[in-house]
Amino acid sequence: MSNVEEPVVETSEPVESTEVEELESDLEVNAGLDKALATYRKLTEGGKDAEPLTDKQQADLEKKLEEIQSREIVDTVEEHEPEEIPCEKGKITIGPPTLTRFEKARIMGARALQLSLGAPPFIAIPKTARISLDIAMEELELRVIPITIRRVLPNGDYQNIPIDYFD
Repeated sequence: MSNVEEPVVETSEPVESTEVEELESDLEVNAGLDKALATYRKLTEGGKDAEPLTDKQQADLEKKLEEIQSREIVDTVEEHEPEEIPCEKGKITIGPPTLTRFEKARIMGARALQLSLGAPPFIAIPKTARISLDIAMEELELRVIPITIRRVLPNGDYQNIPIDYFD
């Protein structure tokens, strides 16, 4: 065995991983921005078959590219708690004032399933009704089903609308 000591390397400042991560994220943002600018330039110039841009058009293009490049990139995402939008009598603020075909289909399907599983009907069964779906359609037309429709906005806000409020 030898008494050779291994050299020890000392650093004056430790490199923090957050600095490295920030640099990597900046590179990703710059690469994405550069790619977007190149694509915008190609679309504006029109490709191979298009006529070359005039000096004025070229200057406008460069000005627009500089404007795009100087924009501030917003990285923060604000948290939003979904909240209910109150439903005043007869006032529907989200969506059309009538039931959509998808809402009608969902209501009729759910009510037909309830009826087929033995739930009591809310109306006298019409003579023309052959299946539970016919009864459900009649109940929907008369607006006797006690169901509310929840319409949701993309940010999570919603409005619960009783079926009586629809036209």
